[in-house]
Formats: sequence, C-alpha cells, structure tokens
Amino acid sequence: MAWLLIVIAGIFETGFAVLLKQSETFTKPWPTVGFAVCALISFGLLTWALRGLEVGPAYAAWTGLGTAGTAVVGMAALGESASVLKLASLGLVVAGVIGLNLSGVTA
Repeated sequence: MAWLLIVIAGIFETGFAVLLKQSETFTKPWPTVGFAVCALISFGLLTWALRGLEVGPAYAAWTGLGTAGTAVVGMAALGESASVLKLASLGLVVAGVIGLNLSGVTA
C-alpha cells in the first residue's frame, strides 16, 4: 500500500512540475492553483507513505517517478526535444528506482 502511495505521489509531482512551468512564475491563476493542489497532494501522500517505508528508497522513488514523468510529459505534450540519450537516461532513472525497490526494502 505504501508503494502505491509513492506511485500516486509521483504522478502528482509530475503534475506540480508541469503546472509550475505553465504558471509562468505564478502569473497565471489556474496553473498556479493546480500547482499548489498537486504539490499538497504529492507531499501529503509522500508523508503518509513514509510511515511504512524507509526514507531513502521512498524519496528516491518519488523523485525518480516525478522526474521521469515530467520529462515524458514535456516531450509528449509540451514540445520539448527528445533524443536517444534523454530516453536512455530516463530508463536509467527508472531502473534505479526499481533497483532500490528490489534491494530488500519492505513495506
């Protein structure tokens, strides 16, 4: 259950990162509100998940999922550049998160 919370929190982290960009330094109201809501949900779920997980792997998974998700949304929906190196690097981030999860961390 705690790992599911981390995955959902990572999705909301992706949301708050993308909306932060779209808020244009908090000058656009709706993206700013969306950013704040996503950030609160993401941090809340992370906090809840940390009750049953070790902080290192949980935080690494949360940030890794948020990083990968944000990069994918940027490339797929925001017109950011995609390259073989960028995609391979994202694969390494995901592999690192999976490796930490398989390293014996339990919840």
